[in-house]
Amino acid sequence: MTVVDAESRFHVLAVDDSLIDRKLIEMLLKNSSYQVTTVDSGSKALELLGLRDEAAESSSPSSSSSSPDHQEIDVNLIITDYCMPGMTGYDLLRRVKGSSSLKDIPVVIMSSENVPARINRCLEDGAEEFFLKPVKLADMKKLKSHLLKKKQPKKCQPQIQPEPEQRLEAPPQPQPRPAHKPEEAVAEVIADGTTTTAISDCNASNKRKAAAMEQQEGLTSPESTKPRLSNNSLAVET
Repeated sequence: MTVVDAESRFHVLAVDDSLIDRKLIEMLLKNSSYQVTTVDSGSKALELLGLRDEAAESSSPSSSSSSPDHQEIDVNLIITDYCMPGMTGYDLLRRVKGSSSLKDIPVVIMSSENVPARINRCLEDGAEEFFLKPVKLADMKKLKSHLLKKKQPKKCQPQIQPEPEQRLEAPPQPQPRPAHKPEEAVAEVIADGTTTTAISDCNASNKRKAAAMEQQEGLTSPESTKPRLSNNSLAVET
């Protein structure tokens, strides 16, 4: 769905007693791809919305039996002039916001008079915007945010159940190792293979001592002191 298709689904009710202003606002809304319904008074706007004017209710007793909050047309936003004969735009605003079924419809007020007290009163009583006439195309772009708020209902957030508290168990404490006896310490050293080098060093030392003793015995032996005669020395001179 394109943006234009989405905006064409929005329906705006324009209320103004001036024919020129009513045609202008209708043209601007249609150029912004909105569906538009125009009326020339606040009482007619209430009829389209399913609300009866107080004067009409008093003049026709049979109208009191009908439901006052039944909406005849689906409206996403109401834009109304402030100064109108009979029912003003402010009166229309109060009636819409006082209805249980229509209070969520955004209402925008227009006026050719820049009166700060009037503007503040409308905004405080529920108006979304207050436009100064003549209304421009840039003002129509400001309606989009209010239309989207009305079009998209609030989603119910699922309630998250709190998880039961889990008791944290203390980690197991390391058991102290018992003191070893000397014999056990020697056995552990041998098991770790750390005494292999010590034993080999002792063997080498013993071999060196044995070699030194053999050398000393050879020097002191009588046979070693006797001169050895070679075969050539036994030859007899003639």
